[in-house]
Amino acid sequence: MGTAERSKQILDGAIQFFALHGLDGQLRDLAKSIGITHALLYHYFPTKQALIDAVYQEVFAERWNPWWDELLDDEDSTVEDKLTAFYEDYINQALTKDFVRILVFSGLTDRTITDRFFNMLRQRLFPRLIRETRRHRGASLRGKPSRRELELLTGLHGGFFYIPLQRWVYGQAVYGAPVPESYDGAFVRDRVRAYLLATEILFTAGTAVPASPVRRNTRRSLARSPKETT
Repeated sequence: MGTAERSKQILDGAIQFFALHGLDGQLRDLAKSIGITHALLYHYFPTKQALIDAVYQEVFAERWNPWWDELLDDEDSTVEDKLTAFYEDYINQALTKDFVRILVFSGLTDRTITDRFFNMLRQRLFPRLIRETRRHRGASLRGKPSRRELELLTGLHGGFFYIPLQRWVYGQAVYGAPVPESYDGAFVRDRVRAYLLATEILFTAGTAVPASPVRRNTRRSLARSPKETT
């Protein structure tokens, strides 16, 4: 086996191993599962971190489709259509079993992979989605998004991540039926529409509206029994 083929064999084996056992898995056990010696593994990847970096590049960085950037930057399509097309492809192409499980395992350990991945989302995806959300609402804002904008957007994005999480981490069916192999545009569009409808409360005359404070006396009145308030 040539150098490139052997390196690919080790990387593919590491992806499957870490997805099953987590990033705390021992490299000696990884080498055994691949069918190579521990020394040969270190010949190709001198440190465990070097191997994890290669896994991140293969599973996360290289799965980012440049077409997504072009899609979200297209000014001729509606925001609803763009978000629907993006998330339909993102769910079915990027959120694979190894992607989801390795990301969760990383979050439970040293966050080496999760920190890098979410930083990529903050730089490459979320600003585009915020821009498109404001465009949908006719808002001319160009500054940093408010916390409420980000929280609402995170709810949309996290909701789509929860779909494969149910299947490959929790092992649960959805609504009493087996989790489907893929999700069509109608399912995704329902969630996108709900998100875009919810953003209406954030904007008035093109300005993000801060949350209204809840006064303590209001909270007390809500906590009283009907008899106490009469």
